[in-house]
Amino acid sequence: MKLSLPRLRRRLRCGYTLTELALAMMMGLAAAVMLLSIFNQQVAFLRIFNAQSFLTTEAPILNNYLTRVLGSAEGYRLYASVNALTGGSAPVMADAPVLMLRFKEPDGTFRASVLSFENPGGGMGLYYRPVTAAGVLGAADWALTKKPTNVRFSVVSGILRATITGPNGEEITYSGTQQL
Repeated sequence: MKLSLPRLRRRLRCGYTLTELALAMMMGLAAAVMLLSIFNQQVAFLRIFNAQSFLTTEAPILNNYLTRVLGSAEGYRLYASVNALTGGSAPVMADAPVLMLRFKEPDGTFRASVLSFENPGGGMGLYYRPVTAAGVLGAADWALTKKPTNVRFSVVSGILRATITGPNGEEITYSGTQQL
């Protein structure tokens, strides 16, 4: 069996031409560039989402809690620290990380609790501390949030203000009730 010249050429030419290989490589590179671009866009979106997570997740919860608690408080006092509160120091009017709230019970007695921005051993955060009936400040029961970098309470024109600074420098100010 003798092969004709055209058949012999076809059999010898089993691979691809340089032009075909270059075209395939260009298409592969274009697909890789598009995928890399989409990946970079998703990473940028994730950074923006994480930067705003404090405002979208923590802030509404804090707003709900502070609105309810401050609205039902009969009175409050601000202190420079937990040690200042327990040591009997005089209350302050501004830039205080500790807020003692007083609540009137239905039987006419009073109870108190404390919100403090501190590190009681579990990391910096805004913690709730109960005050016993004997007037003893209890341990930090639970953290309202551990995401803020700073929480300060102050009294401005008789109105209680809580200024909370988020992890990305965002600042939220809640205004509460007048001190009685």
